Amino acid sequence: MKQIQAYGTEDKNAKLKPLTIERRELLDNDVDIDILFCGVCHSDIHSAHNDWGGTKYPLVPGHEIVGRVTKVGNAVKKYKEGDLVGVGCMVDSCQDCSSCAEDLEQYCENGMVGTYNGKDKHTGKQTFGGYSTSIVVKEEFVLSIPENLEIKAVAPLLCAGITSFSPLNHWKIKKGDKVGVIGLGGLGHMGIKFAHAMGAETIMITTSPNKAESAKDLGADSVLISTNEEDMTKQNGTFDFLLNTVPVKHDINPYIQLLKRDATMVLVGAIEPLEPMNGGQLILGRKRVAGSLIGGIKETQEMLDFCGKHNIVSDIEMIDMQEINTAFERVTSNDVKYRFVIDMKSLK
Repeated sequence: MKQIQAYGTEDKNAKLKPLTIERRELLDNDVDIDILFCGVCHSDIHSAHNDWGGTKYPLVPGHEIVGRVTKVGNAVKKYKEGDLVGVGCMVDSCQDCSSCAEDLEQYCENGMVGTYNGKDKHTGKQTFGGYSTSIVVKEEFVLSIPENLEIKAVAPLLCAGITSFSPLNHWKIKKGDKVGVIGLGGLGHMGIKFAHAMGAETIMITTSPNKAESAKDLGADSVLISTNEEDMTKQNGTFDFLLNTVPVKHDINPYIQLLKRDATMVLVGAIEPLEPMNGGQLILGRKRVAGSLIGGIKETQEMLDFCGKHNIVSDIEMIDMQEINTAFERVTSNDVKYRFVIDMKSLK
């Protein structure tokens, strides 16, 4: 094991602070990565505060990682020293179940290994995330980053990006479809960019009229204010697909009414109980409400290649590692457009 510098927390009520953590020594199929940038995800905050239960301390968050390869194991074939690479929410899975066989490691039936707060299959110890100077990852879970992109703004693609891209890709959104993106935050702003690039008529659906211009700048064709009952009623039954990025408990019934017959709304934000749903709305239109969790490694690479082709990155605000506690507070109060990214040289 080797010791490196990191930032993390030792208790759910404690601030993040400098820590020294251990990384495993390089195995034959491992890639050692010098971390350049790491995005700040709302999941980092939930995990640090143990909001979902199961957090093991000390915790080092961070699963939106971009860096350069510094060393590779003897059996590594895809990467070499100097390559620009990324690491997302997973660093391992069983590689043997039906989900893994279908390149859906995020749904591994034996449990995928999270980039942080997971259990390293090789050492049996806890995994630590990207709020650190370097990381060692199995080759199969390392991603290639297109060199033409602004690399600091690539980091959030590894979670916010793939979370928004995967359902749009799975439900085969295409030119001519009418897509609504509900909520304009880290996930929503990526949903707008992707749906627009896929050729869909893209509608931002929000409670906030003051977000209209920002949504259009991101690629939205128009904006629907969900608190305006008259405008919502006019749009009922007209949407082919809805991407619901709202991260908290809310009433989904008004959005279900927007769907056409046989259309789908996918939830990617609220990992908690929702307000009661009227089943009649689904039955009378053969409509669907589904969920989606990030994407597998193959699909995440497809997303990165798509971003390289269309020059898509996240809208970000850069911070130093020492500003992370303030950043957590600002994310919680929705005071960021749309994602914080940590410049990891501030930790080195």
